[in-house]
Amino acid sequence: MATVAIAGSSGLIGSALVYALRATDHQVVRIVRREPANSDEIYWNPDTGEFDAAALRGVDAAVNMCGVNVGAKRWSGAFKQSLRDSRIDPTEVLSQAVADAGVGVLVNASAVGYYGDTGSRVADETAPQGRGFLAQLCRDWEAATAPAQQAGVRVVLTRTGVVLSPRGGMLSRLRPLFSLGLGARLGSGRQYIPWISLEDQIRALMFAIQTEEVSGAVNFTGPAPVTNAEFTFAMGRVLNRPTPLMAPGFALKALLGEFAEEGLLGGQRAIPAALERAGYEFRHHTVGEALAYATSTVEW
Repeated sequence: MATVAIAGSSGLIGSALVYALRATDHQVVRIVRREPANSDEIYWNPDTGEFDAAALRGVDAAVNMCGVNVGAKRWSGAFKQSLRDSRIDPTEVLSQAVADAGVGVLVNASAVGYYGDTGSRVADETAPQGRGFLAQLCRDWEAATAPAQQAGVRVVLTRTGVVLSPRGGMLSRLRPLFSLGLGARLGSGRQYIPWISLEDQIRALMFAIQTEEVSGAVNFTGPAPVTNAEFTFAMGRVLNRPTPLMAPGFALKALLGEFAEEGLLGGQRAIPAALERAGYEFRHHTVGEALAYATSTVEW
């Protein structure tokens, strides 16, 4: 079985990946910013570039899930800089260490925000970079893997959509509102939501680690993206609650500023062409299946 080193292992996706890898007898090494508690942890300080690449000797794959949540707060200039710093600097440091240590695979987080607001246009991995802060952030984030790519490492750039999880993530904020009958479409509701269940996110990450044919940009989204209005209706149906309400776009912009414009009122009709071409088989094919799983299951 493979030895996998993971940075960002305490987040929603990282912690679930650790659990799944260990459950299938893989060895997991956590890359941590504090003093290591045991031999399964490696210290680094990406802020200063401190990382002993020798600690990655014998590691088969590295996974980088670092990054502050883009929806954690209103997008001030300082917060936007923290979004960049929490992604680009750690990626550069880990990418160089992976190259120096001769690790064979680097699976690096990215996001479908790379495509900007695609409207109704379908976006596979060949779609161009879009406009806006998120698109530029994703471009620079992916470019930070250059040291590993130049060293011949197989690099997978996981352009992830909205992860539907039994715990945490977007649903942890939405479920209480929908349960009270306060679920609402956002603005026109025509913007697309490129969802993926947490189970498929983790299975696809493990698939990417193990599958030589998977490299470059890969959309980690479900096979059937839906509009915000369709998502709202599906969420209400799963929870057996009405969803007649609408949150006006101008109110969201007034409350949340630039994040509302890019993160809530825009969207990506992204499809997982690269994953499906490589032979990945989804567990959840529709948003209804993914929501039923995410609202009735407790995992990791």
